[in-house]
Amino acid sequence: MKKILVPTDFSEQANNALEVASQLARKYNSEIYLLHLLELPSQLIDPTTNSGNQIPETIYFMKMAHKKFEEIKNKDFLKDIPVYETVIFQDTLEGIREVGEKNNCDLIVMGSHGADGFKEVFIGSNTEKVVRNSDIPVLVIKDHLPNFKVSNFVFASDFVPKVKKSFLEAVKFAEKVGAKMHLVYINTANKFKTTEYLDKQMSTFLEDVDFKNYTLNVYNAESIEQGVLKFAANKEADLVGISTHGRKGLAHFLNGSVSEDLVNHAKRPVITFKAQ
Repeated sequence: MKKILVPTDFSEQANNALEVASQLARKYNSEIYLLHLLELPSQLIDPTTNSGNQIPETIYFMKMAHKKFEEIKNKDFLKDIPVYETVIFQDTLEGIREVGEKNNCDLIVMGSHGADGFKEVFIGSNTEKVVRNSDIPVLVIKDHLPNFKVSNFVFASDFVPKVKKSFLEAVKFAEKVGAKMHLVYINTANKFKTTEYLDKQMSTFLEDVDFKNYTLNVYNAESIEQGVLKFAANKEADLVGISTHGRKGLAHFLNGSVSEDLVNHAKRPVITFKAQ
């Protein structure tokens, strides 16, 4: 966790993510890479040249972004932490991917907005696109967390071979932050598995994993999303982790959408790891 990428739109939610990133950076001696992505209206781009970023409006937006960066870098929680800033004109997903890869970042920390934050993570937003496609783990922060600490880390999985790589990344993260993992399979009526079947599947999945600080759980629920949130609440989880895989990413994992009631109660940070 040496290089942390924090995309920002300078909102309160982005600031919440940055504050969590700063806590991790201070604890693990990390660098923070702040990224602001600009999308200019098409009419501001000169159609006769490829130098749209030279027009006055572009320069203005760039200067405003750098001014805001200077204000951010003066925040007390960033004192003595190496912070690097980047402003680029790029699509959200491609911009984050490009800057993350260029700087060899090993964690992305993003904010989400208001009561709909959890819904935004899982349903067609910029955050969801990043989560679904990022090869770098993505930590999504919803609330202001001045003392972010992970003691109990719930990791929900279907424990199939294609999520093994992402699971091992989650284990590495848990070891780094000193968290106990609560591994859980959410058993639903429409995809019900017997205890015998799940015991065999989960033990096979874990047989070559050199990690002991975990509990192994099966939780019966009406839906996967409901099961994840209720199990996390029961364990008083500080963080919920999942693998993203399949053509619809998290939507595939969650079988669709998250109900409004569950959205409003989903206060916990979520971290995602890209599967094969």
